[in-house]
Amino acid sequence: MNLCNPRVIRELMEEAGIRFRRDLGQNFLVDPNVPEEIADAAADDPSAVILEIGPGIGCLTAALAERYRRVVSVEIDRGLIPVLGKTLSDYRNVTVVNADCMTADLAALLSEAAGGGVPGVDFPVAVAANLPYYITTPILLRLLESGIRFSRITVMVQKEVADRLAAAPGSRDYGAITAVLGYYGTATRRFTVSPGSFLPPPAVSSAVVSIDLYREPAFKPLSEKTFFDTVHAAFEQRRKTLVNALSARFSDLGKEWIAGIVVSCGHPADIRGERLSTGAFVALSDALFRARNRIGTETD
Repeated sequence: MNLCNPRVIRELMEEAGIRFRRDLGQNFLVDPNVPEEIADAAADDPSAVILEIGPGIGCLTAALAERYRRVVSVEIDRGLIPVLGKTLSDYRNVTVVNADCMTADLAALLSEAAGGGVPGVDFPVAVAANLPYYITTPILLRLLESGIRFSRITVMVQKEVADRLAAAPGSRDYGAITAVLGYYGTATRRFTVSPGSFLPPPAVSSAVVSIDLYREPAFKPLSEKTFFDTVHAAFEQRRKTLVNALSARFSDLGKEWIAGIVVSCGHPADIRGERLSTGAFVALSDALFRARNRIGTETD
């Protein structure tokens, strides 16, 4: 069964009595080369367990199942579950779960599929997904913050999101998600996918990005919360200087003190947040954390 054939896709959906759901960002691949390339990039180890988010009718799922030990596909649309039961019936190493990836216990699902053990510790685990555009960033953050030791996250996203994920500090596309992602790993842009590769075709182009997660933490801030607060504050109002942007979030320190901290970290007083690398943000957040603790001690 050619799951990238538009006629086959329509017949499967008509048979199941379902339609494409715009609210879930459903766009199914009709270019057979794309799922093959994503599956090839998903992991380096064929013994890996792959977490797939949003399998659709299963064209990427099938490609993953042919390459890796196990595939756990999480699909939020209940209407697609019987379709997947039909299209993936020949693959005994696939588990389809009707759940929301934002709330599901992903570690438990992966462990159960692997027959026990801690994902990323007792067996290698990676992610492959064609992510809905409307919820791309929340899903990525959910994966990064899950505590699961994924070796790699390979996702197809809107092209402009891919530009941000793989952007360099100081570039136009560099933003909060780039700096946060850099805390967990490194992103590599792989290839672009045209609107015509989907049914129905989206209004914009897509791109595939792989995020290779650090095996050991590359950064160890004094306070993760202060680090994330620093990054988000820096980009909440991009046109403001870093000092002005931080003054709104760290108002207890005062603008002059914050300016002194920024300069003490080796930056010009008028620098903007998009110029700082992830490592620079960690150093700055540590300085802010120390300053806050010093003020608290002096007050006490």
